[in-house]
Amino acid sequence: MSQTKAKRPEITVSIDDLERLEGLLGELRGGAPEIADGLRSELDRARIVEPAEVPRDVVTMNSTVRFTDEESGKEFERTLCYPHEATGGTDKVSILAPLGSALLGLSVGQSIDWPVPGGRTARIRILDVVSQPGREGGR
Repeated sequence: MSQTKAKRPEITVSIDDLERLEGLLGELRGGAPEIADGLRSELDRARIVEPAEVPRDVVTMNSTVRFTDEESGKEFERTLCYPHEATGGTDKVSILAPLGSALLGLSVGQSIDWPVPGGRTARIRILDVVSQPGREGGR
């Protein structure tokens, strides 16, 4: 099934992740409103659940996820993290990066389009949620 910008896949976000991300949004409003607005729109469309109710195949904050770029066929594995945890290496992706906000809440098998440098759009598909440490709650 094709996902266009007009029809984005359903996403699930834990109440714990929502609360932490809303705090982050408050910090961003003054300095980076366009980033805050993009993340806010993702959160607004999410189904919000308790951490223990998040299915094991859903990308949460601090999840390690394996996905593919459907155009190139390349596979990647990244951990979705908060901005202060993104160390500049390639193993983590910040929730504030376009890819990070695209990954949040997706489940295995879902695809989504996201902007990449150069003005083009890539389509990624979730292959596996390798780890999901936030499932049991706690911050």
